[in-house]
Amino acid sequence: MKELRRAEKPNLSFIMLIFFLASFVVARVFTYFFPSTVLVVQGYHIHHFWYGLALLAIGGWLGINYRDDHTERIAAIIFGVGGGLVGDEIGLLLTFGDYYSELTYTFVISLLAFAFMATLIKRHGQAIITELFGFFHLNVDLYVGLFLAFVSSAFLIQSENMLVIVLSSITFIVALALILRRIMRYFRKLFT
Repeated sequence: MKELRRAEKPNLSFIMLIFFLASFVVARVFTYFFPSTVLVVQGYHIHHFWYGLALLAIGGWLGINYRDDHTERIAAIIFGVGGGLVGDEIGLLLTFGDYYSELTYTFVISLLAFAFMATLIKRHGQAIITELFGFFHLNVDLYVGLFLAFVSSAFLIQSENMLVIVLSSITFIVALALILRRIMRYFRKLFT
């Protein structure tokens, strides 16, 4: 029965894909404007695909181990953000060092994203529209807060540029405020 339940939830794939594309675009824009901003630990350049792999593992673990709608959506967001960070460095991974390889990342990522989006909308358009209205109506502040927290913390960890540190810190604080606001609402509801 759980397999049928999972198959009836195309909304999770759509949420994951939206956050995948968003984190991919944010990472691409960041590296375009701040190409020399890197995290170096004991002489090793730590790329953001490592951060993305950690998020993929966390999102996958949550998605496998918890079956309530709220946690599944959070898992889809975390998984999508992680996938976007890994996808952003696909050129680097496929060419062993050419981060800006046009053919290896732009074409592949764009084609896959378009194919997945078109397939999801064609097969599950009504469920996706229903989910989007529910998504934005109920917990948009929590979901946006989670996205901002993950992306800004990735940039904050990697940067030595003061502008990036300040902007990422402000974004992270806003994200925490959004998340705390949602948590406080939850506990108020619980105790009233």
